[in-house]
Amino acid sequence: MNEYSARYSILDREFYIPAPEHLAAQSEVNRQGRGDVLAGEEAAQVLDLLRADAARCHDHYVDMLNEDADGAPVDPARQGLARELARMNLTLNTYTQWYWKIDLHNLLHFLSLRVDAHAQYEIRVYAEAMLATVAAWVPATFAAFSDYRLGAATFSAAMLAVLRRMLAGEAVAQPGSGLSKREFAEMMAVLGREG
Repeated sequence: MNEYSARYSILDREFYIPAPEHLAAQSEVNRQGRGDVLAGEEAAQVLDLLRADAARCHDHYVDMLNEDADGAPVDPARQGLARELARMNLTLNTYTQWYWKIDLHNLLHFLSLRVDAHAQYEIRVYAEAMLATVAAWVPATFAAFSDYRLGAATFSAAMLAVLRRMLAGEAVAQPGSGLSKREFAEMMAVLGREG
């Protein structure tokens, strides 16, 4: 994988700014997740800060470089800062480009992790766009992948034991299942049953 390097090139003035419906507070129960969506004035203030910071930092980046698009000095009286140093001023939401060489098996594995409902929203959207390319490129493989990976479910050994008990006619509730509340709820959701 090769990323377009800000050490050698000047990055474009393009940033990721989340849509208002994706601005969420930190989750109270999941340190890696999002909680309730911000609303009203708070959401507007966050969006304004994100836009202003990205624009301001990029303006300063360009000023420090002192280069035009062709690499010529904007102000001949100044040297300008090296690209590898000026890039540290850019915000993390600055878009980049990358080139990736990967075999189909590993690509599908990567995409199965990233389109999962538990994955971060932004990478899910990106993975869905990549899946559309895969569907157009290798439709038979994509159909099998959709059926056997994306549309499939995996149960742990403990979940299978509970499922076997249910199929044998036993009414199994979470407390007597040996599964955690989360595991039991996930299994029941896959089965289309209330837990």
